[in-house]
Amino acid sequence: MDRQSMITLEYETIKEELEHFAVSYVGKNLIQQLEPMKTLTVIRRALEEAEEARDLQDRGASVPIPSLEGMEWLMSLIGTGYLYSEKDFTAVATFLNSCSQLRKYMASKEQIAPRIGAYASSVMELRHVQDEINRCIRFGVIDDGASKGLERARKRLKAARLRLQRKIEGIMSRHQSILQEQLFSMRNGRYVIPVKREYHKQVKGSVLDQSTSGQTVYVEPDEIAALQNELDLLSAEEAREEAIILSMLTGLVEREQEALRLNIEVTGTYDFIFAKAKYARSIGGIAVRLNEQGILVMNGGRHPMLKEMIPINLSIGKGYQSLIVTGPNTGGKTVVLKTLGLLALMVQSGLLIPVADGSEFPIFTEIMSVIGDGQSLAQSLSTFSAQMKSIEGMLRNASKGVLLLIDELAAGTDPGEGIALSIAILEELSRQGANIIVTTHFNELKSFAAATPGFQNARMEFDKDTLQPLYRLTIGEAGESYALQIAEKLGIPVEVIRRSRQIVEAQQGQEPQAINLWNTRCEAQVNNMEQMTGNESKKERNPYNSGKGQQSTPEGAQSHGEEGQQIPVPRRDFEIGDAVFVSSLGRTGIVYEQRNSLGMVGVMIQKQRLSINHKRLKPYISKEELYPEDYDMDIIFESKENRKKRKLMNRKHVEGLTVELEEER
Repeated sequence: MDRQSMITLEYETIKEELEHFAVSYVGKNLIQQLEPMKTLTVIRRALEEAEEARDLQDRGASVPIPSLEGMEWLMSLIGTGYLYSEKDFTAVATFLNSCSQLRKYMASKEQIAPRIGAYASSVMELRHVQDEINRCIRFGVIDDGASKGLERARKRLKAARLRLQRKIEGIMSRHQSILQEQLFSMRNGRYVIPVKREYHKQVKGSVLDQSTSGQTVYVEPDEIAALQNELDLLSAEEAREEAIILSMLTGLVEREQEALRLNIEVTGTYDFIFAKAKYARSIGGIAVRLNEQGILVMNGGRHPMLKEMIPINLSIGKGYQSLIVTGPNTGGKTVVLKTLGLLALMVQSGLLIPVADGSEFPIFTEIMSVIGDGQSLAQSLSTFSAQMKSIEGMLRNASKGVLLLIDELAAGTDPGEGIALSIAILEELSRQGANIIVTTHFNELKSFAAATPGFQNARMEFDKDTLQPLYRLTIGEAGESYALQIAEKLGIPVEVIRRSRQIVEAQQGQEPQAINLWNTRCEAQVNNMEQMTGNESKKERNPYNSGKGQQSTPEGAQSHGEEGQQIPVPRRDFEIGDAVFVSSLGRTGIVYEQRNSLGMVGVMIQKQRLSINHKRLKPYISKEELYPEDYDMDIIFESKENRKKRKLMNRKHVEGLTVELEEER
C-alpha cells in the first residue's frame, strides 16, 4: 500500500492505539509489523479470529495471556555461554505455568472458538523443566535441597557464622565502655565493631572504616580474623555449588529452546489476536463481509478516532464505481474520505471496524489518497503542484481494484482550467477501472457525474435555515457550497454579499428570453425522445457516453425505438443554430459559425463565443427541432443593443455608430 497515503489516513495512529492493548513484547512486535493484506482468504481468516476473540471477551471470559516478562532477555542470551540467574529461571517457570493455563483454557473453548483454539494445541507445557526449576529455586533463591553438596556447604557455613557471631558478642561485652553502640556490623564483607575514636587503640585489630563524622572507628578484632577467613572459604564453596545448579538449569533450558520459542510465538499470536478484540470492543468494531466483485457497502461507518460522529452510509460498485461528493466547507466531505480510506485499510489488516450490520468491503489492491494541501517550502510546492504530483502517481498506478481518494480536485488554480483538468483526470482514472471518491466545489463536476457512466453524485446535507452542516451523506444528489450564506452569517457586510450575488448571477448568465426558450425546448425534446424510445436511463442520453444514446451518423441515417419507430438522428456536420455538447467542458452550446478550413466550429456558451475543434463536439439537438423555420438567429447571438444598431444602420447612415462584437476566444 502507498506509505504516504497510510500516514495521511492515520493508519499508524490506529496501530499505536492497538498496541496499548497488547501485554507481551511479541504481541507488540506483531502490531508494529501489521500491514494491509491483499489475499481474501488470509484477510477473512484474520477477521474470523478477531471476531471469535471478541465473542469470548463478550462472554466475560478472562483469557490467561502470558506477559512474557523477562523472556525476551533470556532468549536473546541462549547459546552465548551466559549463566542464567535465579530471576531468569523464575521468569521461565512463570511463563511455562501460564502456557499450561492457556492450553487448558483454549481447549475448554474449542467448541465456541475453533479457529483460535487450534493454536493452543501447539503449546508445549515442558513439565519436566518447570518441575526442575521449582525444585531448585523457591521465592527467587536457590533452595538448600537443590543438591547434596549445596546442603552440606550451607550447614557448615551456618555453623561457622554462628561461632563468629558468638565470638564478636564476647569481645563487645569486654569492651562495652569504649564502644559507640552495642551493635556489630559488616564492612567490605568483614565483621567489625564500632569503637570510639579516642579508644580504638585499646582493641587489637585492623581499622576497616570510620563514620562520616570521624567519631566512630570500625575495627576488625584480631581474635575473629581466623574465623572470618574460614567463613570466606565456606562462602566460596557455597557459591561453587550454586553455580553448578544454575549451570545445570541453564543447560536444561537451552536444550528446550525450540519448544520455548514456539510457545513464545503462539502466546504472542494470542496476545495479538486478543489485543485486536479488545480494541474492537473499545470502538464498537464488528467483522464485515468480503467480496471480490468490487462492491463496497459501508452502513453507519464511523471514524475510530472520532467519538462523536454522524455515521456515514456509502456504497459503490453497483451501477457506478465512483462518487463526486459536494457540499459546503466544514460539511464533512474530508471526513468521508478519511473514514472510508482508514476503514478499508483496517479491514484488510484483519481488524474489526465500527460499522453497522450488512456492511461489505472488497479487497483493494491499492489505496491512494490526496488529502490536505501538501505544500512544501523545502520542495517549493504549492497546493496545486503538490496535488498534481500525487495525481501523477495515481494516473500511473490506477487499475481495477484500486481505491483513489481525492480531496478538492484541481483546487488552487484557475477554475476554468481546473474544471477541464479535473474532468480529463477523472475520465482517465475511470477508463483504467479505478474506484474514485472525489470531493469538489466545481458545479461542472456535478454535471459530469450526473451524465457520465460509472459516476454518481453525492452530497453532504446542510440545514439551510440554521446554516449548520448535518454531516450526513446522501448519494444520488449534488450539493451546494452555501458560501455566500455562510459568509453572511459570519459577518461579511451586506453590501459585499449583495454584490457577490450579482456577480454569481452574471456568471451563471442572465440569458435573453430566446436562450431561455432554447433551454426549455432542449429539455422538452429530450423528454420526448425518452418517451419514444421507452428508455428512462440518463445514461442512454448521456453526451459523455460515446457508445450509447444519440450518436453522429451519416446524414439521412435513422435509428429505431423499441417499437420500430423511426427517430431522426443529428447530422454529422454542424449548422448555425444546432445545439451541441462540448465534451472537454461538459457544457452545451449553440453553433454560431460553421466549421472552417482548420476544423474549428464557433460555439456560444452562455454569451461566451468559443472556437472549438469539431472533434470535441457531439450533436445534441438540431436547429430544426429547436426553432421555427423563419426564426431570427440574431436573437440568440446578438445583444439587444447591437440588434437595434443593425436595424438602424440598414435604414440609414449614422455617423459614429458602431457594432461591438465580443472578442472570440
